[in-house]
Amino acid sequence: MRIPAIVLLLALTAAAQPQTEQSARFTANSNLVIVDVTVRDKSGQPIEGLKASDFTVLEDGKPQKISVFEFQKLSNEPEPPPKLALADQLKLPEAPKTTITAEKPGQVQYHDKRLMVFYLDFSSMGVSEQLRAQDAALEYLDKHITKDDLVAILLYTSAVQVLTDFTGDRDAMTTILKGLPIGEMSEMAGLADTSDANGEDTGAAFVADETEFNIFNTDQKLAAIEQAARMLAPLPEKKALLYFSAGVNKTGIDNQAQLEATINAAVKANLAIYPIDARGLMADPPGGDASHAASRGTGIYNGSVYNQQRATINDSQETLYTLAADTGGKAFFDSNDITAGIVQAQQQMRSYYLLGYYTTNSAQDGKYRKIAVKLNNQMSAKLEHRKGYYASKVWGKLNGQEKEQQLKEALSAGDPDTDLPLALQVNYFRVTPTSYFVPVSIKIPGSVVALAAKGGASVTQFDFAGQIQDEQHAVAGNVRDNIAIRLDQDSASKAGRKSFQYDAGFTLEPGRYRMKFVVRENVTGKMGTFDARFTVPDLSADTTGLKLSSIVWSSQREPLQAAVGAAEKITEKERLANPLIVGGEKVVPNITRVFRRSQNLYVTFDVYDAQPDPVDAKTCRVKVSISLFNGKGVKAFEAGPIDATQLAGTRPGAVPVQIQIPLKSLAPGRYICQINVVDQLGRKFAFPRAPLVVL
Repeated sequence: MRIPAIVLLLALTAAAQPQTEQSARFTANSNLVIVDVTVRDKSGQPIEGLKASDFTVLEDGKPQKISVFEFQKLSNEPEPPPKLALADQLKLPEAPKTTITAEKPGQVQYHDKRLMVFYLDFSSMGVSEQLRAQDAALEYLDKHITKDDLVAILLYTSAVQVLTDFTGDRDAMTTILKGLPIGEMSEMAGLADTSDANGEDTGAAFVADETEFNIFNTDQKLAAIEQAARMLAPLPEKKALLYFSAGVNKTGIDNQAQLEATINAAVKANLAIYPIDARGLMADPPGGDASHAASRGTGIYNGSVYNQQRATINDSQETLYTLAADTGGKAFFDSNDITAGIVQAQQQMRSYYLLGYYTTNSAQDGKYRKIAVKLNNQMSAKLEHRKGYYASKVWGKLNGQEKEQQLKEALSAGDPDTDLPLALQVNYFRVTPTSYFVPVSIKIPGSVVALAAKGGASVTQFDFAGQIQDEQHAVAGNVRDNIAIRLDQDSASKAGRKSFQYDAGFTLEPGRYRMKFVVRENVTGKMGTFDARFTVPDLSADTTGLKLSSIVWSSQREPLQAAVGAAEKITEKERLANPLIVGGEKVVPNITRVFRRSQNLYVTFDVYDAQPDPVDAKTCRVKVSISLFNGKGVKAFEAGPIDATQLAGTRPGAVPVQIQIPLKSLAPGRYICQINVVDQLGRKFAFPRAPLVVL
């Protein structure tokens, strides 16, 4: 059941100063499809000497004419460094090419060459991991590179930088690797704390003025890999991207759609991803090493703290494993010999055949197309190639019915749209013993509206389409709505410095669900997809700990009349049952958890089934305090304790808690916020935590 309270709110957001960078733009014939095929005999050895006439290529079962054909013969024998003559030692090194050179579609530029990309993600690595990755790359150049290997080096901090195009010059690569800015890391909070959000739209999935959306999730890193894949796509040859990182941590607001879009871009570009965890073999003593503060309670003795540590490490490697498995690469974890990961990727790229065809299906509908490659004349061999690809998507001038169909297709498409950045948050509050109110909030950067106004439009409209499915893929809820926004010059300039927030509500039973939302801005036609899985727990079950709802972090409350005036009216019963409506105001969830020192921090949640007071059964004795810890684990702020005693009249067994904290005394930086909740009579407690940034 969908609660009709759907509101559109304008929320002030941190706007980032546009970052200028040089990037190459490439064009290619979208009808050309490249397939690299490895052909091996029964013993696993490559079969050479085949011709184009020996292959049959099928797309969705229809034969295709092979227009591009070449055999790439690659060596696996390491080549010793050449002896330098005196003239070579005195010769000045040439400046590296910092753009990826692309030829005409279908033209093979690198014959009999193994193309490898060293992609160093400094935004996820500490100094020790950066040094390990640097040493491993240098060791590969010194001992393992072959005469057929060409390497491109890409560096990612807050943007993708091409340090060198594909080259076999060891000296040039060694100079670049030794000159890496060790210690440099991406500080997203610093990027977000700048002036305006009206930067140039570069066409990337995420740009500098939207970094607030990526401080606590993986989207920025994944979008950067997608950008790298698109840069490499014009090269038809098979390519391997060695992704050096220290894991990709998830925080609960990550977009599964961005992961799928990155994988699809890599597959279409003939790019296999080989993640290498630069942390190496990690010692994992119970309670953590010296970089962690001591744990509370008895968890260090009963194993729960250790299990949580191990789960955190595994979670940080899960995204890396998915990138490898779905692109044809292989993940390399838990080894201090990081160079072995590079060699492993090198050896997996053996001799192969390059087949290209111009597809007979010219529809640019974004649908998946299956590829099958067979050998003629009943030849016995094992063939390895990609199984298919997603066609390009081009949306022209659509009428109303076609626009509606576009949203439906985008909602069910396997290749998500990521042109419009989104942040989404799902919370839950128990309203009856068997049902929960699930508020959903979607945040959109104001730069999207500013871009539409720059094109001369006076009005734009956001279209929203969403669906929730349970574990049996049955539809548990739907959303279809639109909001019109005026774009006069004054409001457009203000909108560029704000973000748009859309709220919807559902009533669900306990269980596991998948939610997919599609948002479209109707002037530019940009679309964004957010795909997330969430769980509504059964809080009626007996547990030893104190039961809590979701913690809603907020920096803003809107007058209820003003908020509801932007959409449908809600009934008095629904208003009273909504835990995010406090008095005459509505709590606006801060999805990205980025706050300014000039703002207040509002914390809202419910405590369930606390022990009733023997004197008054309608009251409880719950004490709540809040602690903020800085990056070094030192307590920087503490508020409370406060008493929460009154039961909610419309939510049985719930004690509502609302806390307001001014942030003006906090220094800018990253914090871990811990809420300490104690049921004094029931002798139960809970200590939920969440990261946040103060600008």
